[in-house]
Amino acid sequence: MAKLVRAIVLLVIGAAIAAIAIFGDWPLWGDREQRAMSLERATRRGYWATGRTLPGTPDLTKLPERLAAGGFALGQPILVRIFKREFELEIWMRRGDRYALFATYPVCRWSGRLGPKLRQGDKQAPEGFYTVGAAQLNPNSRWHRSFNLGFPNAFDRGHGRTGSFLMVHGGCGSVGCYAMTNPVIDEIWTIVTAALGGGQRRFQVQAFPFRMTEENLASRAENPNAAFWRTLKDGHDRFLADGVPPAVEVCGGAYAFRSGNLASARSAGAVAACATPSAKSGTAS
Repeated sequence: MAKLVRAIVLLVIGAAIAAIAIFGDWPLWGDREQRAMSLERATRRGYWATGRTLPGTPDLTKLPERLAAGGFALGQPILVRIFKREFELEIWMRRGDRYALFATYPVCRWSGRLGPKLRQGDKQAPEGFYTVGAAQLNPNSRWHRSFNLGFPNAFDRGHGRTGSFLMVHGGCGSVGCYAMTNPVIDEIWTIVTAALGGGQRRFQVQAFPFRMTEENLASRAENPNAAFWRTLKDGHDRFLADGVPPAVEVCGGAYAFRSGNLASARSAGAVAACATPSAKSGTAS
């Protein structure tokens, strides 16, 4: 009888592991970081599947109070930052003559590994600098609400990267998108539509593989994407230093960043071919 019980227990454990591996995207092999990220995906999907709020979610019932407490107002220009490894999406809003962090939301799910999207069907979530206008919003998405990141941008096209319909949306499923759950995307939608309705023609989205610290970059110095990530850090750092979204161009096949200003931040023009021949990646012209 004891042997039978042990066999049943082992069978149940095996079935549970298999279910997690299949449905939770949790590989039983591969590098440690990928296993950790896949386990995080499975955990977050478990919260979503059981109707629980993801840890780190702001109090979505108190948006007006949170805005007032931070000195923000709906309709001000915004900027979005995404950090894959930390499963976080930030919204920054103009406050005075600079942008300041308003809210950080947990990302329920993104697919793939750390690194940029390369081709249609690779299930990679994009990394890079994108801009979003009203035409890219979909209030009737199959994932509740969504906005299209605009992949591929000029940089992606210049490197032959392909793909389409890469979104930030509701729910908790992804084949290259950033899924935020329905309640969270509803709040993001309120902020986004208010900004676009208040005069901002386009807002910038900065998608990073991880928090862009020197330590994180140094620990991944042997990664084939290390040089690309170093360039992304140039744009990341310029935004934090200036307090306004940088102007983004593609020069010599690389991102190039120039200091933006509050007026240009309202249009946040799409990433374009190099308009300033003297510009260098990560430097002002």
